[in-house]
Amino acid sequence: MDLHYTSTRNSDVKVTASQAILKGLAPDGGLFVPVKLPSLDVSLDKLKDMAYQETAYAVMKQFLTDFTEEELKECISKAYDSKFDTEEIAPLVKVGNIYYLELFHGATIAFKDMALSILPHLLTTSARKNKVENEIVILTATSGDTGKAAMAGFADVEGTKIIVFYPKNGVSRVQELQMVTQKGSNVDVVAIHGNFDEAQNGVKAMFEDSKLAEELADKGYQFSSANSINIGRLVPQIVYYVYAYAKLLKYEEIKEGEQINVVVPTGNFGNILAAYYAKQMGVPIDMLVCASNENKVLFDFFKSGTYDRNREFVLTNSPSMDILISSNLERLIYLAAGEDAEKTRELMEELKKDGHYTVTSGMEEKLSDFAAGYTDEDKTKESIRRVYKRTGYVMDTHTAVACHVCEEYMKESNDAKKCVIASTASPYKFVHSVMDALEGIKEETDELELLPRLEEASGIEMPQAVKDILDAEILHHTECDADKMKETVKQILGLQA
Repeated sequence: MDLHYTSTRNSDVKVTASQAILKGLAPDGGLFVPVKLPSLDVSLDKLKDMAYQETAYAVMKQFLTDFTEEELKECISKAYDSKFDTEEIAPLVKVGNIYYLELFHGATIAFKDMALSILPHLLTTSARKNKVENEIVILTATSGDTGKAAMAGFADVEGTKIIVFYPKNGVSRVQELQMVTQKGSNVDVVAIHGNFDEAQNGVKAMFEDSKLAEELADKGYQFSSANSINIGRLVPQIVYYVYAYAKLLKYEEIKEGEQINVVVPTGNFGNILAAYYAKQMGVPIDMLVCASNENKVLFDFFKSGTYDRNREFVLTNSPSMDILISSNLERLIYLAAGEDAEKTRELMEELKKDGHYTVTSGMEEKLSDFAAGYTDEDKTKESIRRVYKRTGYVMDTHTAVACHVCEEYMKESNDAKKCVIASTASPYKFVHSVMDALEGIKEETDELELLPRLEEASGIEMPQAVKDILDAEILHHTECDADKMKETVKQILGLQA
């Protein structure tokens, strides 16, 4: 039976999975959500012996029902191949009494590879299915990882262009080099003078601009998104939580039906929402613990029921979480509101107009699956150092935020369930911060000079993704002010002289 998608802000909208992937964002500015969350149709006992690719098919076929078996399996096999440096794709590593789900073994050494390796294939398949003749322009804002992973996925993919905006001075040196050295005749990268939220707001505004859409169509273009606002980004992320539970069963770390907790370092909310969707599909997950850095807008929301972005934006050493507007939270709000699109639209308009909203007490009760914690810079460093000294395991700054929050949650709640942490990036991606935590370094030390020291400390060979950027030519130099993003896109696409 076909599963259709509607908008979080308009229940009259009804599209297929492939149409939702192509559009990226609903015309009213809402996010596409399935009209009903599906269940797994294969037992966890069977899943435990499946390879990652087989698990991906078992999960994704439930959401992408207008894809044929052949189409979906072809997308999966092209995505999860030798570009990952480990056969498991997403290894589960036990460190002490915690399990780290390593999501950084793809081409750009961050968890975004897990979904952005398959999105180009889902998108081009969707275009064929819907007889789209326009060139698809992928428009994306990044806080560091999505941009490179999206560019790597879409580089030279026929029928597409990709334009990525990132905050100048708001990403690590390795992250920036990965983006500005990206090859591909269809790739453009723009540094904005502003923060990630301004980049994301600028992208969303362009999606909602009907006059711009007309100008694009006249030139044979249409927008789509590689951010996790695109359901084609979110669905592949569900897979690795199903896979992690199945592997815990396989390794006999848990008994069938035993509940686990999941801790996710959270910025835009897509990664933890995927875990929530996995729970709704039937995976025995109990608590979803949302881990924040000093931009703790989500922590405050889960504690108070009020989402308030009116606060100072803090640049931290976990920059992919330096976000004050968590777009994917809208999908959870929609569910908490009883799938009331009108209520969701009302709250999102409040957020846009006043910078805050408060959910009802009834909605708060429906958020009881979630716990939240946060940490500051010093405790993030301390977590990296402490785990390394105790076990020899080296983690990046985002994973360290989750580690600290996980330990605090277990201590305060006396919850003894097994805990899986989403390990979202390789320590090599944030080498300056990691080596500062391990050894202490001077502020002006060049990040790239620290790479061999991290290799020695971790005993893990420098990933090919890092080696590739060391001598690569810088190909992208465009910068713009945050309020000039639309004009920059029009220049890139030749829509204005």
